Amino acid sequence: MSVLLDRDGVRLVVRGRTLAASGEADFDVAASLAAAGREWLGAQESGGVVCFDLKGVNRASSAAISVMLEWLRCARECGLEVESVRLSEPLARVTSLAGIDRLLPSPARAVEA
Repeated sequence: MSVLLDRDGVRLVVRGRTLAASGEADFDVAASLAAAGREWLGAQESGGVVCFDLKGVNRASSAAISVMLEWLRCARECGLEVESVRLSEPLARVTSLAGIDRLLPSPARAVEA
């Protein structure tokens, strides 16, 4: 495990090929969280497979969803396949209500709580 960010109660770690975020990802830390994830994604070999795990993000916020969408965009630009996106229950509810769940990789649309 490698810690990419640990700030204001928000933590971003890498476990194998998975970016895992936890804490309350609000607008105060969203830019740092997105940047740390982008940097790691940019260092991965094109054609690789990655996963995003946001099960530890315990509060639904548009900031956390923005970070996830930024990582998805960055992964695509880097030529990476996003195998799965795991969301906490609050994030899963918001993405479903907003229709954003359709943007998640299939079969990873089946969001895990």
